[in-house]
Amino acid sequence: METLYKYRMKQCFFAIDLGATSGRTILGCFTPQGLEIEEINRFPNHIIETGGHFYWDIYELYRNILEGLKQAAARQDIEITSIGIDTWGVDFVCIGKDGILLRQPYSYRDPHTENAPAKYFERMPRKRVYELTGIQVMNFNSLFQLDTMRRHKDSALEAANKILFIPDTLSYMLTGEMACEYTIASTAQLVNANTRTLEPELLKSIGLTKQHFGRFVYPGETVGTLTEEVQRITGLGVVPVIAVAGHDTASAVAAVPAQNKNFAYLSSGTWSLIGVETDAPVINADTETMNFTNEGGVNGTIRLLKNICGMWLLERCRAGWGETSYPELIAEANASEPFRNLIAPDDPVFANPADMEEAIKSYCLTHKQPAIETRGQIVRCIFESLALRYRQVLENLQHLSPNPIETLHVIGGGSRNELLNQWTANAIGIPVIAGLSEATAIGNIMLQALAAGKATDFPQMRCFIAQSIPLKTYQPKDKEAWNAAYLQFKNVTQ
Repeated sequence: METLYKYRMKQCFFAIDLGATSGRTILGCFTPQGLEIEEINRFPNHIIETGGHFYWDIYELYRNILEGLKQAAARQDIEITSIGIDTWGVDFVCIGKDGILLRQPYSYRDPHTENAPAKYFERMPRKRVYELTGIQVMNFNSLFQLDTMRRHKDSALEAANKILFIPDTLSYMLTGEMACEYTIASTAQLVNANTRTLEPELLKSIGLTKQHFGRFVYPGETVGTLTEEVQRITGLGVVPVIAVAGHDTASAVAAVPAQNKNFAYLSSGTWSLIGVETDAPVINADTETMNFTNEGGVNGTIRLLKNICGMWLLERCRAGWGETSYPELIAEANASEPFRNLIAPDDPVFANPADMEEAIKSYCLTHKQPAIETRGQIVRCIFESLALRYRQVLENLQHLSPNPIETLHVIGGGSRNELLNQWTANAIGIPVIAGLSEATAIGNIMLQALAAGKATDFPQMRCFIAQSIPLKTYQPKDKEAWNAAYLQFKNVTQ
């Protein structure tokens, strides 16, 4: 990757990476030693509950982004080449005719979409929706959010001139340009998987048209440049904002340091997303029955995956445990009895309970398992259940993928969890390769580098990442014990 080595240290890419619980801004620079990344600022992303609804504070996120840009602008040793934004999927903001944001956006965890798919499918056949989009049915998909708002005569939607997904909203606030980026739009269940653009039939079913969305763009295209207002506030110049893969998982998967196509990936964070890359959507009776999704990827790929619950389970428990560190909890889990308690991580009771610890304890008692008595038992229950759920989904992917699956790449924050990585390898029976904890930001940065002509293609990009980032391989162990546990898991969760 000689062109990257020539890229001077003082020139950097600025990645804005927002997750469902926190956000951060990161600088990425290329040197002869490899890719160097530096976190500029990190901030919480709180759900606001008021009036019976759950909202994101888009203005607070924007304020923190501006703070990160100001800190970068104040540095004397760097120059910002471009800016890229990735976030979680499905959520959106309604924009008025005067260009003003009409209201804080609903969070996908808002209860207003409970049973929303069933209500929508009374008018539009479920099979037709999946045939068009290939997207797994989840009650919070944008399609169902918008239909629910339409049925409830939501004032913001009724007044909306444009609808912008979260990364597109923030790009608009920075540039004044309205775009609709492909990968983030694909999470909405409004994009035709084959044409790879918004599907008029589905838009019409909820009273919308393509004109209600911004200019449709694909990863690598320029959205616009910083407005004069943002330049004044931050101290930056006319810096372009690039449409990277706006969906954080798409950016993360772009960074997978795979050497060939025979791999699956596990993006491990608040959510666990496990899937494979394909050149075309895989939409058939099996993927529909198993509720697999075909989301937009980079470089013309489709991400065939399953969206399952992840570290949300533990994070919600930790909220009631004070400042307990991860190493302490992992040690307690490792010391606890194996396979004593197992749960179905995707059971609706774990979607947003008032008390996650009590929800897990209650589930175990309801399913005739021993009562949970310690914190370590809860953590072990979560980790073992996730590992076994990964095996279950991977078995299905083995049948659906056009390529054999020889390794699993774990990316995201969960890749630092050595105990869960080893248990995942034990459960699935193939090697697990981990170490890319900053995959989303790295993918964001690499897509900006491609747009700037500092990298030439994706295979080259992935090889460069593999050379730059220390990786660790976990080999499967204790096959018989984990096979027996898998049977136990299926009996408990069926």
